[in-house]
Amino acid sequence: MKNIEKLTIKNRFLQIEITKIGAEICSIKNNENQEFIWQANPAIWGSSAPVLFPIIGGLKNNEFYYEGKAYSVPKHGFIRHNEDLTVINHLESSITFQYKYNTETLKNYPFKFDFQLTFSVTEKTVTVSHKITNDGTNDLLFSLGGHPAFKCPLTENENYEDYFLEFEHSETSDRYLINEKGLQNGKTAPCLQNTDTLPLNHELFSNDALIFKDLKSRKISLAHQKNGKVLTVSYPDFNYVGIWAKPNGDFVCIEPWLGITDHNDTTGVFSQKEGILSLAPQKEFIASYAIEIYRA
Repeated sequence: MKNIEKLTIKNRFLQIEITKIGAEICSIKNNENQEFIWQANPAIWGSSAPVLFPIIGGLKNNEFYYEGKAYSVPKHGFIRHNEDLTVINHLESSITFQYKYNTETLKNYPFKFDFQLTFSVTEKTVTVSHKITNDGTNDLLFSLGGHPAFKCPLTENENYEDYFLEFEHSETSDRYLINEKGLQNGKTAPCLQNTDTLPLNHELFSNDALIFKDLKSRKISLAHQKNGKVLTVSYPDFNYVGIWAKPNGDFVCIEPWLGITDHNDTTGVFSQKEGILSLAPQKEFIASYAIEIYRA
């Protein structure tokens, strides 16, 4: 992410950098200068923590239908890579970005929205808060999610396989599979079998993301086999989870979602999309997730 302006928030434990373009967390460092965020190597994956709105994943045939008309937004929506986000508040320990509908957005997404995104740091925890306001007269249809990528391993003398994910509860859950276009193919595969741990290895992601729809856990930790927990992602407001990395990437994404990529047999009608949220006119919707750092 060279040559991209970065904005900083901090406290006595942590310093966080957020890109002005796309509002991605691109760095979380402790007082010992330990980096916890994947540094967006473009040769492998050039992002660090995309913001997912108003869709998650892709659309079948790259389009959806609303009131009989076809529209299209890019994969994961239009906040990531967005150069038109406005900073409306920036304090030492918090920052708020805003993006509102305009004549151009209405051509591809026919809803009048006000999207605000606040990053704040308290003690050893970074909180990412989303506030969506429906400024229109029709119900606002949307999905929302986070995509933070955490550096793994943390240090050069460690291996990827030294790490695992620890779930808040013991889980028995299948992963939902996707096809080469990133769409749900209607199939599942066993993944978690009465366990609260998922050992990490690069082959785990050879068939793309692990997608879960029925986890009891609302917290997932990245942990080292000998040194214990590194960080915990808490997502009480989200009901889908994606776990992902590039097979050759030294990172792991813990992704809280409200919504999911399209099915390959979807009708494309936006109101029928799995996981879609509906917000009444002039109402607000708020959802947050948090990253707690233990080595700070």
